[in-house]
Amino acid sequence: MLETRDLHKNFEGFQAITAVDFTLEENTRHAIIGPNGAGKTTFFNLITGHLQPTAGRVIYRDEDITGQAPHRIVKLGIARSFQRINIYPRMTVFQNVQVALIARDGNHFRFFTPATRFNREETWELLELVGLTDEAQEVAGELAYGRQKQLELAISVASRPDLLLLDEPTAGMSPSETAESIELIGQIAEARGLTLLFTEHDMGVVFGIADRISVLHHGEIIATGTPQQVRDDAEVRRVYLGEEADGAAA
Repeated sequence: MLETRDLHKNFEGFQAITAVDFTLEENTRHAIIGPNGAGKTTFFNLITGHLQPTAGRVIYRDEDITGQAPHRIVKLGIARSFQRINIYPRMTVFQNVQVALIARDGNHFRFFTPATRFNREETWELLELVGLTDEAQEVAGELAYGRQKQLELAISVASRPDLLLLDEPTAGMSPSETAESIELIGQIAEARGLTLLFTEHDMGVVFGIADRISVLHHGEIIATGTPQQVRDDAEVRRVYLGEEADGAAA
């Protein structure tokens, strides 16, 4: 479904991504893990057009999308969420989702019809999907953190993606919010037939829901495999899980 070929990103002499060859199969849940500064968010930004690679290619469904603008990549079927919540904080929850649907359908160019009339039914459907119907008329910026992340998820799904990238979807959440969020993400992926590519710091989450895991270290992928294969990899334990190759604490 998605692959990168010899992908590089250099920031004025700092090599953030180095020669990354990566393949994502359709209908899987693939996690990208690694220490802080490993290049996970940079990698996502290269895939989604928020950064231009120094070298290499990004291929989606056999189409070269390297360097395309983010809005064009969204139209191809790739959506994402961000580490920092990306919503309209002064608009209501309902308006946030409705605006995303209006933009998807190009109805923002229909100047003679009030925007409030567009996509109302689908807005309610998405709010029900993420469990926010009761908060529909609340100001988005006043929601609890976990609820704001649910709203951002609804906005991401509004573009009807086939591939959803989630950058640290449970960052800053309490254990109960994390459990609720992961269950919700799984339900949405199942209901919408989504392929998931996500970064996550919580190893319990990663090993609990990922089909495959790739490990980034200093901008390079050092391992890819099933959760058990990655857990058993001596190099992964050394650089990421903080263990020596024999399993002793480092």
